[in-house]
Amino acid sequence: MSQRHVPVMLQRCLDLLAPALERPDGGGPAEGPAPVVVDCTLGLGGHSEALLARFPAARLVALDRDKEALRLSGERLAPFGDRATLVHAVYDELPDVLDRLGIPAVQGVLFDLGVSSMQLDEADRGFAYAQDAPLDMRMDQTTGVSAAEVLNTYPPGELVRILRAYGEEKQAKRIVAAIVREREKEPFSNSARLVELIRDALPQAAKRTGGNPAKRTFQALRIEVNGELTVLERAIPAAVKALAVGGRIAVLSYHSLEDRLVKQVLAEGAASTAPPGLPVVPERYQPRLKLLTRGAELPSEEEVAENRRAAPARLRGAERIREDVR
Repeated sequence: MSQRHVPVMLQRCLDLLAPALERPDGGGPAEGPAPVVVDCTLGLGGHSEALLARFPAARLVALDRDKEALRLSGERLAPFGDRATLVHAVYDELPDVLDRLGIPAVQGVLFDLGVSSMQLDEADRGFAYAQDAPLDMRMDQTTGVSAAEVLNTYPPGELVRILRAYGEEKQAKRIVAAIVREREKEPFSNSARLVELIRDALPQAAKRTGGNPAKRTFQALRIEVNGELTVLERAIPAAVKALAVGGRIAVLSYHSLEDRLVKQVLAEGAASTAPPGLPVVPERYQPRLKLLTRGAELPSEEEVAENRRAAPARLRGAERIREDVR
């Protein structure tokens, strides 16, 4: 499994979270409650395994909506025993999960957003445009509509909106017109047909830049099928709220829409909300967060050379510096 999954920006994520998760004696077991770190996107467990190994006093709570990911990572994390609690949940359900576990606040939160290595590598999941597969794209295959259902049933105007908003696809109208024509002949079921349609629909100039011309459409469909941005809009503020004072959050994003949303939430938390002109700023207006990264940090050239999936990664981090004051 470790060969299939190389955690992105692993050392930097660990270093960002370390001050909140290490004991004063250097990280070993000590008196008092164990620090809790939440991996909101467990996947194949690479980041979680490293968190448990690096911080021997910490307890891990790990969430994933994909039951197969939970099964595989459960095997990987079994040596850590009851230090790891794995939960079948979407990451915007974090407050409910912590409430059920009786955890009032946590010391660390990690998000590694986007599609996991396992989902990309398993052909029958339909995430990868480079291989023919059923157009599913559901991270949790037990619920929700598939990408094929979206393509076959959504009105043309809604498909255009999705491709523009979630894929930033400039040729959305042209692609959707071709989809509508083709689905009237025969409903879509597999990815290869969609990839071929997109190639045929785009003008030559649009095919010369930006890699595979289908990638933006596939990204848009995946985000729609899994409600990724809607979920993220709820999840990041909830994660910040769950942090104890001194707790830290690290978020890895893989496209501009995710990164923009994360940037906005963290920047708002790090800003004063006081009306202009106050001689003394009351505590309730003072920032809740301190930013730990200058903008978004990028993977090194060496990491990208070793792991091409790290190339689009953007890492942001923040520390909780005060409680909410009403």
